[in-house]
Amino acid sequence: MVQPSVAVLERHMLLYRRLWKASVFSFFALPYLFLVSIGAGVGGYVGEVDGFAYLDWIAPGILAATVYQIAANESTYGVYTDFEWVGGFHTMRGTRVSIRDMIAGWLMYVLVMVTMAVVAFLAIAWLFGTLHSPWVWTVPLICALLALGAAGPTMAFAACIRNDGYFELLTRFVVIPTTLFAGVFFPVSELPEGFRQLAYASPLWHGVELSRGAMLGTSPAWPVAWHIGYLLLWAVAGWICAEVAFRRRLAS
Repeated sequence: MVQPSVAVLERHMLLYRRLWKASVFSFFALPYLFLVSIGAGVGGYVGEVDGFAYLDWIAPGILAATVYQIAANESTYGVYTDFEWVGGFHTMRGTRVSIRDMIAGWLMYVLVMVTMAVVAFLAIAWLFGTLHSPWVWTVPLICALLALGAAGPTMAFAACIRNDGYFELLTRFVVIPTTLFAGVFFPVSELPEGFRQLAYASPLWHGVELSRGAMLGTSPAWPVAWHIGYLLLWAVAGWICAEVAFRRRLAS
């Protein structure tokens, strides 16, 4: 018999079948446009960063930011809809699907989306010649961990709110600032000390550092184990917060 969490994943994938053409196209088109416009275009004025062409240096950051945004965006309206409008989670609660199965199934769905995006991005990056290390095979694993660290807290937030207008605040004051100041487009070392500490607190910065090290063959700013441990902390904390939020929402 199919495990309940896998059944939840299957349900989300069946719903995704209606949208897959548009999203798969964006998985290939957006990396290409970013690398051409920012990496090659702006890079022509920037020159080199840390001994690498700007195109090569920025590619891992764009990849990590893409994963971060996919994980966060998928976990906003997708979760909110199943609570507020469709009632999918309430229906699941009447079956043998547990709250942990709901969360696990959703996170597996997010990982499927992220993996498709990462594979597409790496294919485009290879065509641009921005892969310089045999450790590039670890990038999907790094991105999966980053996605879990971003999706869990966002799921908890989506389960707590009653008005989808809060998602605009989340995007404006969390997702966008984090993307701009997490070492994606320029080194964090150029930020003032206070803002630098905020960048270090973001899971995205750790994902950027690990991805950049794996794609360029360089050493991250912190020991690899510290970066991985910090992302694991976000993933575990996000799971716990999501489970608490789901229980409260389904009990109301």
